[in-house]
Amino acid sequence: MKLKQLEGLLGSLEQFSSPKIELEQYPTGPHIASRMLYTAETSYGDVTSKVVADFGCGCGTLGLAAALLGAEHVIGVDIDADSLEIAYENADDLEVDMEFVQSDLKSLRWGDRIVDTVVMNPPFGTRTKGADMDFLCAAMKVASGAVYSLHKTTTREHVKRIALRDYNASSAEVLCELRYDVPQLYKFHKKKVVDIAVDLWRFVPGKER
Repeated sequence: MKLKQLEGLLGSLEQFSSPKIELEQYPTGPHIASRMLYTAETSYGDVTSKVVADFGCGCGTLGLAAALLGAEHVIGVDIDADSLEIAYENADDLEVDMEFVQSDLKSLRWGDRIVDTVVMNPPFGTRTKGADMDFLCAAMKVASGAVYSLHKTTTREHVKRIALRDYNASSAEVLCELRYDVPQLYKFHKKKVVDIAVDLWRFVPGKER
Protein backbone atom coordinates (compact mmCIF):
# COMPACT_ATOMS: atom_id res chain seq x y z
CA MET A 1 0.00 0.00 0.00
CA LYS A 2 1.30 3.45 -0.91
CA LEU A 3 1.69 6.22 1.66
CA LYS A 4 -0.98 8.49 0.18
CA GLN A 5 -3.48 5.61 0.06
CA LEU A 6 -2.79 4.79 3.70
CA GLU A 7 -3.18 8.44 4.73
CA GLY A 8 -6.47 8.66 2.83
CA LEU A 9 -7.92 5.60 4.57
CA LEU A 10 -6.86 6.87 7.99
CA GLY A 11 -8.41 10.25 7.21
CA SER A 12 -11.83 8.59 6.94
CA LEU A 13 -11.79 7.25 10.51
CA GLU A 14 -14.17 8.49 13.17
CA GLN A 15 -12.46 10.30 16.04
CA PHE A 16 -13.39 11.31 19.60
CA SER A 17 -16.84 12.88 19.85
CA SER A 18 -16.43 13.79 23.54
CA PRO A 19 -12.70 13.61 24.36
CA LYS A 20 -11.70 13.30 28.02
CA ILE A 21 -9.13 15.85 29.14
CA GLU A 22 -8.09 13.77 32.17
CA LEU A 23 -6.85 11.12 29.69
CA GLU A 24 -5.29 13.78 27.42
CA GLN A 25 -7.30 12.43 24.49
CA TYR A 26 -6.25 13.97 21.19
CA PRO A 27 -6.70 12.37 17.77
CA THR A 28 -3.59 11.12 16.00
CA GLY A 29 -3.91 12.81 12.62
CA PRO A 30 -3.70 10.74 9.41
CA HIS A 31 -0.58 12.62 8.23
CA ILE A 32 1.49 11.69 11.29
CA ALA A 33 -0.04 8.23 11.75
CA SER A 34 0.56 7.16 8.15
CA ARG A 35 4.18 8.33 8.15
CA MET A 36 4.87 6.75 11.51
CA LEU A 37 3.72 3.28 10.45
CA TYR A 38 5.00 3.58 6.88
CA THR A 39 8.47 4.43 8.20
CA ALA A 40 8.33 1.54 10.68
CA GLU A 41 7.62 -0.84 7.81
CA THR A 42 9.60 0.49 4.85
CA SER A 43 12.74 1.43 6.80
CA TYR A 44 12.82 -1.32 9.44
CA GLY A 45 10.34 -4.08 8.50
CA ASP A 46 8.61 -3.79 11.86
CA VAL A 47 4.97 -4.08 10.72
CA THR A 48 4.20 -6.57 7.94
CA SER A 49 3.76 -10.11 9.30
CA LYS A 50 4.47 -8.85 12.84
CA VAL A 51 2.36 -8.83 16.01
CA VAL A 52 1.77 -5.15 16.75
CA ALA A 53 0.30 -3.58 19.89
CA ASP A 54 -1.14 -0.05 19.95
CA PHE A 55 -0.88 1.29 23.52
CA GLY A 56 -3.45 3.92 24.43
CA CYS A 57 -5.03 3.17 21.08
CA GLY A 58 -7.89 5.68 21.42
CA CYS A 59 -9.94 5.45 18.24
CA GLY A 60 -7.49 2.93 16.79
CA THR A 61 -5.65 5.00 14.18
CA LEU A 62 -2.12 3.63 14.67
CA GLY A 63 -3.21 0.02 15.14
CA LEU A 64 -5.46 0.15 12.09
CA ALA A 65 -2.58 1.60 10.07
CA ALA A 66 -0.51 -1.42 11.11
CA ALA A 67 -3.33 -3.76 10.06
CA LEU A 68 -3.61 -2.06 6.68
CA LEU A 69 0.13 -2.52 6.18
CA GLY A 70 -0.15 -6.27 6.67
CA ALA A 71 0.53 -6.88 10.36
CA GLU A 72 -0.10 -10.50 11.34
CA HIS A 73 -2.14 -9.47 14.39
CA VAL A 74 -2.89 -6.11 16.02
CA ILE A 75 -3.93 -5.52 19.63
CA GLY A 76 -5.28 -2.14 20.72
CA VAL A 77 -5.14 -1.38 24.44
CA ASP A 78 -6.97 1.53 26.07
CA ILE A 79 -8.53 2.27 29.45
CA ASP A 80 -11.49 4.12 27.92
CA ALA A 81 -14.50 2.05 26.84
CA ASP A 82 -15.94 4.87 24.71
CA SER A 83 -12.77 5.13 22.65
CA LEU A 84 -12.62 1.37 22.15
CA GLU A 85 -16.17 1.39 20.85
CA ILE A 86 -15.20 3.95 18.19
CA ALA A 87 -12.05 1.97 17.38
CA TYR A 88 -14.09 -1.20 16.93
CA GLU A 89 -16.43 0.59 14.52
CA ASN A 90 -13.45 1.99 12.60
CA ALA A 91 -12.00 -1.50 12.24
CA ASP A 92 -15.37 -2.75 11.04
CA ASP A 93 -15.62 0.05 8.47
CA LEU A 94 -12.15 -0.74 7.12
CA GLU A 95 -12.92 -4.47 7.18
CA VAL A 96 -9.73 -5.31 9.06
CA ASP A 97 -9.24 -7.51 12.12
CA MET A 98 -8.00 -5.90 15.31
CA GLU A 99 -8.22 -7.17 18.88
CA PHE A 100 -9.17 -4.70 21.60
CA VAL A 101 -8.36 -4.87 25.31
CA GLN A 102 -9.74 -2.47 27.91
CA SER A 103 -7.09 -2.00 30.57
CA ASP A 104 -4.84 0.46 32.34
CA LEU A 105 -1.31 -0.24 31.13
CA LYS A 106 -0.04 -0.48 34.70
CA SER A 107 -2.40 -3.36 35.50
CA LEU A 108 -2.20 -5.06 32.10
CA ARG A 109 -1.32 -8.75 32.41
CA TRP A 110 0.40 -9.76 29.18
CA GLY A 111 1.36 -13.32 30.09
CA ASP A 112 3.34 -15.25 27.49
CA ARG A 113 1.94 -13.33 24.53
CA ILE A 114 4.65 -12.30 22.07
CA VAL A 115 4.55 -8.76 20.70
CA ASP A 116 7.08 -7.71 18.08
CA THR A 117 6.32 -4.01 17.83
CA VAL A 118 4.55 -1.45 20.01
CA VAL A 119 3.25 1.77 18.45
CA MET A 120 1.77 4.60 20.48
CA ASN A 121 0.93 8.25 20.81
CA PRO A 122 1.06 8.53 24.60
CA PRO A 123 -0.25 11.41 26.71
CA PHE A 124 2.31 14.22 26.77
CA GLY A 125 2.15 14.28 30.57
CA THR A 126 0.74 17.79 30.85
CA ARG A 127 -2.23 16.66 32.97
CA THR A 128 -0.64 13.69 34.73
CA LYS A 129 3.07 14.28 35.18
CA GLY A 130 5.13 11.39 33.89
CA ALA A 131 2.29 9.72 31.97
CA ASP A 132 4.38 9.74 28.77
CA MET A 133 7.19 7.85 30.46
CA ASP A 134 4.80 5.41 32.15
CA PHE A 135 3.61 4.44 28.66
CA LEU A 136 7.18 4.04 27.42
CA CYS A 137 8.14 1.93 30.43
CA ALA A 138 5.19 -0.42 29.79
CA ALA A 139 5.95 -0.64 26.07
CA MET A 140 9.61 -1.49 26.62
CA LYS A 141 8.60 -4.42 28.83
CA VAL A 142 6.31 -5.87 26.16
CA ALA A 143 8.00 -5.27 22.79
CA SER A 144 10.53 -7.84 21.61
CA GLY A 145 11.55 -5.87 18.51
CA ALA A 146 10.89 -2.12 18.64
CA VAL A 147 8.77 0.65 20.13
CA TYR A 148 7.62 3.62 18.05
CA SER A 149 6.38 6.57 20.05
CA LEU A 150 5.68 10.30 19.81
CA HIS A 151 7.05 12.67 22.46
CA LYS A 152 7.30 16.45 22.68
CA THR A 153 10.56 17.67 21.18
CA THR A 154 11.20 19.73 24.30
CA THR A 155 11.56 16.48 26.28
CA ARG A 156 14.09 14.89 23.89
CA GLU A 157 17.10 14.70 26.21
CA HIS A 158 15.00 13.50 29.15
CA VAL A 159 13.32 10.77 27.11
CA LYS A 160 16.62 9.49 25.75
CA ARG A 161 18.32 9.48 29.14
CA ILE A 162 15.51 7.61 30.90
CA ALA A 163 15.05 5.08 28.08
CA LEU A 164 18.73 4.12 28.02
CA ARG A 165 19.36 4.31 31.76
CA ASP A 166 16.15 3.00 33.31
CA TYR A 167 14.15 1.13 30.64
CA ASN A 168 16.89 -1.14 29.30
CA ALA A 169 16.81 0.29 25.76
CA SER A 170 19.75 -0.78 23.63
CA SER A 171 19.08 2.20 21.35
CA ALA A 172 16.86 5.28 21.37
CA GLU A 173 16.75 7.21 18.11
CA VAL A 174 14.74 10.20 16.93
CA LEU A 175 13.74 9.33 13.37
CA CYS A 176 12.29 12.74 12.56
CA GLU A 177 10.66 15.84 14.03
CA LEU A 178 7.01 16.34 13.12
CA ARG A 179 4.37 19.03 13.62
CA TYR A 180 1.47 17.71 15.69
CA ASP A 181 -1.73 19.66 15.02
CA VAL A 182 -3.73 19.90 18.24
CA PRO A 183 -7.31 20.94 17.39
CA GLN A 184 -9.51 23.11 19.61
CA LEU A 185 -11.15 20.29 21.59
CA TYR A 186 -11.38 21.65 25.12
CA LYS A 187 -12.74 24.83 26.70
CA PHE A 188 -9.32 26.07 27.78
CA HIS A 189 -8.07 26.01 24.16
CA LYS A 190 -7.93 29.58 22.86
CA LYS A 191 -6.82 28.81 19.30
CA LYS A 192 -8.50 26.66 16.66
CA VAL A 193 -5.29 24.72 16.00
CA VAL A 194 -1.93 24.66 17.77
CA ASP A 195 1.19 23.15 16.24
CA ILE A 196 3.38 21.24 18.68
CA ALA A 197 6.83 19.96 17.73
CA VAL A 198 7.03 16.22 18.40
CA ASP A 199 9.73 13.62 17.88
CA LEU A 200 9.08 10.25 16.29
CA TRP A 201 11.20 7.83 18.31
CA ARG A 202 12.31 4.27 17.66
CA PHE A 203 13.41 2.39 20.77
CA VAL A 204 14.98 -1.06 20.67
CA PRO A 205 14.69 -3.10 23.87
CA GLY A 206 17.91 -4.56 25.20
CA LYS A 207 18.44 -8.18 26.11
CA GLU A 208 17.21 -9.28 29.54
CA ARG A 209 19.64 -8.47 32.28
